[in-house]
Amino acid sequence: MAEQNVEAKLKKLLKQDKIQLWMAPYTLDAQQPGHTHTQELAERYGALLRMQVSEVAGALEVIRVQALRRGQRNQTFRETNMATVELLLPRDCHKDSKSKMFMETRLDVSAQDLMDRIAQEVSLKSFKVILNGKTLNGGLRLDQQGVRNHSKMMVLKASGVTATAAAGQSTCQDANDASQSTSHDHSVQRTHRGFEILSERDDSDDLRTAPFLEVADQRGNPLKIPHKEKKALILAMGLHEKGRALMKRKRYDDALCHLLQADLHFSECGSELLGAVDNHGVLQLDIVWCYQALEALSCLDDGRERLRLAEDCFLRCYGEQQQRLLMIKGNTGREEALFLRLHLLQSLLAFVDGNDLQAQQQLEQVESLYTRLCPDADKMTQLMVLGFSEREARLGLRACHGDVHEAAMLVSNQRQEREELRQRERRKRQQTKAALAVLAEAGYGAREAAAALRRAEGDVDRAFQILLDASQTLTTSDWNADENLQQLLYLGFERSSSEAALALAGGDVQLATELLMDNPGAVFTATSSFWEEEPATSSSSAADDSQLVNEVLEDIPRHEDDYLDLTLEEELQLINTIKTHLARSLAH
Repeated sequence: MAEQNVEAKLKKLLKQDKIQLWMAPYTLDAQQPGHTHTQELAERYGALLRMQVSEVAGALEVIRVQALRRGQRNQTFRETNMATVELLLPRDCHKDSKSKMFMETRLDVSAQDLMDRIAQEVSLKSFKVILNGKTLNGGLRLDQQGVRNHSKMMVLKASGVTATAAAGQSTCQDANDASQSTSHDHSVQRTHRGFEILSERDDSDDLRTAPFLEVADQRGNPLKIPHKEKKALILAMGLHEKGRALMKRKRYDDALCHLLQADLHFSECGSELLGAVDNHGVLQLDIVWCYQALEALSCLDDGRERLRLAEDCFLRCYGEQQQRLLMIKGNTGREEALFLRLHLLQSLLAFVDGNDLQAQQQLEQVESLYTRLCPDADKMTQLMVLGFSEREARLGLRACHGDVHEAAMLVSNQRQEREELRQRERRKRQQTKAALAVLAEAGYGAREAAAALRRAEGDVDRAFQILLDASQTLTTSDWNADENLQQLLYLGFERSSSEAALALAGGDVQLATELLMDNPGAVFTATSSFWEEEPATSSSSAADDSQLVNEVLEDIPRHEDDYLDLTLEEELQLINTIKTHLARSLAH
């Protein structure tokens, strides 16, 4: 970290003075250093930066050699089309004790070709390659995925189910590696499939055997959003929660794989939805936290952009002075833990960039927040004696700025609100089951009855009308019509007009939207259709689905504010690390 700070400062001075270290008089024939001129430069810059001349001279030589090698690689690329990529290796498998490895490759080959070579060079059996926050797809060419000459990429250890196996190993070794790979209980694919199953369920299913997830606002009230977006959001949030669970176990390689996959699914959600919730901002923060935990500071550009997205998200969701958050929740103390981590990471990136003053200012904000958010041990004990959990005590004290009495009242009220919400959800499920039973007695199948009841918003009489009225039945060909209707309703169109426009458009949402926009207020004539039953799921498939669901539900926190419950132990370690480096740098 300190070396990067010094190099960043020197590069700024070199650029400002238009000095090219790879040219004469700083580089002589046969690429030897021009010691006399380099020494004069080191003395001048040492005085400016108040650093020892020997330290500056050493850093200048590192920069000079890097520039020379970059020039050589540029020439190689021009002459042979062989690009050089920089690989940041996992900490526990550095080749020759080096964290970086350079590899030459053509860019018109598949990513799998590069991954096979990495596996052989580093003896890794299970890994992913990350470029600018995106996982390389082995089946696509490197240049199709943005890989260029000098691209910097992370090599992450990953669960064997999603891994790239090393090529050229013995059959016995392969069998052993496969055994180790399959022993992993968790993988991105299994997590993805588990939450995919949950995203397809709703409260019309039999909850005794089929749990489901519901997307809710900050008060726990269900959000009505189109099925497609809801599915993407559940997948994103599920993968995020799995990633957070892995972060708590300090398995940052696996965590980052899950978090980056979650980011892909968040991109499938509408901007309006993402703008209304803080989940996406928290995810960006978690990704950058993994970067620093993995010592992947070469991901500066990606990390800087993600922190900007996180900060914009928090300001939009909470308000500039957190006034929106105060209006919704009645307090703001708990969310300040997110700002502490945000400013701490901003301080880290500023220091690595050579901006000591900015890093110091950010760190002062962090230390002020830490003082406020680190709960008093005696007050924690007082609350826990009253029967509150450690998490409830910590979050309560932060929300009430250390007032024990107010914290106890707040946590008690939150418990009561959660219980009332559970009771409402229980009553809603019971009413839904009763309504489905009534419709089943009338001879309707479970799937059609559930869809009609959903459209009728729980009203049994209206559901009957929907089922009886041919002009309001769903599309014959497939059950995505209900999802398409929900999308149009989400856009603000009237139900009757939306249903008719979809019928005229043959179920095409885009065409139906254009019809509604081009003909505001028009009355469309809908066509009739019939129901179609879905094939039953086999018992073995159902058992596997149940196992996957139970697996992923283990990592879903039972408390909605779990993501705010940072103990700040890791944060304190990073605070002290940056503080130590800054003290040395500013003392020069």
